Amino acid sequence: MHELSVTESILDIAKRHAIESNAKNVSQINIVVGQLSSIVNDSVQFYWDIISKDTICEKAQLSFTRIPAKLQCEICGEQYTIDQELSACPKCGSFNVKVLSGEEFWLDSIEIEV
Repeated sequence: MHELSVTESILDIAKRHAIESNAKNVSQINIVVGQLSSIVNDSVQFYWDIISKDTICEKAQLSFTRIPAKLQCEICGEQYTIDQELSACPKCGSFNVKVLSGEEFWLDSIEIEV
């Protein structure tokens, strides 16, 4: 359910910048999401379709870019990426790891029509 508040924040940011830029409407919003973040693209899109109605952002397409998860083993220093779930270090087998990337979430850019 936290996707609703996240989506509301995206809409607020997009509307504010579009109005400041004298936009007629917003055509696309580019969002970056880390693989390990709990943000679900379809949920954000679902809420977007509801809350953007009758706003300057109503026709905007949401575009999601996923950042892969990169980990570093705290035991041997090995850096590696994972496909889906957290996994042990491929070099030493330890689960004592630090997340280097994959938890990101930000609104990267907004495309407008003036």
